Amino acid sequence: MKRFAIKELLRWKESSRRKPLIIEGARQVGKTWLVKEFASQYYKNIAYINFEEQLFLRNLFAADFDTDRIINAISAATHTTIVAGETLIFLDEIQEAENGITSLKYFKEKTPQQHIIAAGSLLGIELHRQSSFPVGKVQFLTLRPMSFLEFLDAIGEERLAEIIKAREWSTINTFGPRLSELLKEYYYVGGMPEAVLSYSENKDWHEVREIQNEILKSYDFDFSKHAPAAIVPKIRMLWNSLPAQLSKENRKFIYGLIKEGARAREYEAALQWLIDGGLIHKVNNLTAPRIPLKSYEDISAFKLFALDIGLLGAMCNLDSATVVEGNRIFTEFKGALTEQYVLQELLLHYNPYYYAKKNSQLEIDFLIEREGIVIPVEVKAEENLKARSLRTFVSDNNSTTAYRVSMSDYREESWLTNVPLYAAESL
Repeated sequence: MKRFAIKELLRWKESSRRKPLIIEGARQVGKTWLVKEFASQYYKNIAYINFEEQLFLRNLFAADFDTDRIINAISAATHTTIVAGETLIFLDEIQEAENGITSLKYFKEKTPQQHIIAAGSLLGIELHRQSSFPVGKVQFLTLRPMSFLEFLDAIGEERLAEIIKAREWSTINTFGPRLSELLKEYYYVGGMPEAVLSYSENKDWHEVREIQNEILKSYDFDFSKHAPAAIVPKIRMLWNSLPAQLSKENRKFIYGLIKEGARAREYEAALQWLIDGGLIHKVNNLTAPRIPLKSYEDISAFKLFALDIGLLGAMCNLDSATVVEGNRIFTEFKGALTEQYVLQELLLHYNPYYYAKKNSQLEIDFLIEREGIVIPVEVKAEENLKARSLRTFVSDNNSTTAYRVSMSDYREESWLTNVPLYAAESL
């Protein structure tokens, strides 16, 4: 399989301002595979340490931050001659090593010529606990589940992925029916690499669901193993409420759906734990659709989305029969799967928000910021292309660019551009 993030890693490798790189991402999104594949393509060798497995190395940074000593120890432990620029040092599960994250500061200051990548499951949680985080001394890359285009590439449809990336709209429209069928498959399989690999090899829906359920069980195990005991029940209740939250017509997160009478303050820590672990995405409402969008966040109103559309389907016990029943899979749970899918595609390039105007029925599914302008994005899971809220928003805000993502073919109208669902990444 290919991951488009390798291009980001290559840019990091060739950058004159390269710093130690931290790769964030939820468990089983493919961080370890990505780095090893990158090393095999662009380095002579790799010095790979896994602090979860190699327990004797967890004290590697405990005594001091003498980088010469540390590099010699890594060389000995991996049986690798470390040559700057030719060897990639990969510190996996770095959160398990005492002072591991702090050590990255000293690698930057004392041995900037070394190429170092760190990664780890639930690393985002550990980063938020750090009191001595190496501010300004590291770079970040967030790895997410495989996108629809990566899915196409993995199942042997590289050319279709290429025409979408190239925005060859007339050709894309020609292949619309085929792409719609493949998108239905992606809705079910999702983007977790193990599930995609299994599907590409066997086309077995049952095996895919087994893999997804195993991943969900591993996340549940992480709740008990890594989260403070006091909030574990709340984490589980919040996590398990996601399908119900997303199946509402108005997807604003409601604490009362977790438990009757639940209040925000009771679940704040649980919510942040899931966000830091990369298991959910929080999309905030805006008090006003103005630049910069972050300055107008309404932190009291938000939507929550799952990490991956395939895992969300598994949480909902979505039957594989929906994949072949017309366009039913696009509209399941009141279009929640489609909104989840578009959010995942937007996250590849943007930090999306949504906009629900107070005392009004006007709601825009997503707002993105690009080149100094606010762009509304409306999501339609069906052929019904009425877009009253979007038209009102465009009129009220004199928007010069607006998108509707729907089952319809690509077309440009006077006030909006319709982008087919299967080409959402082209935004």
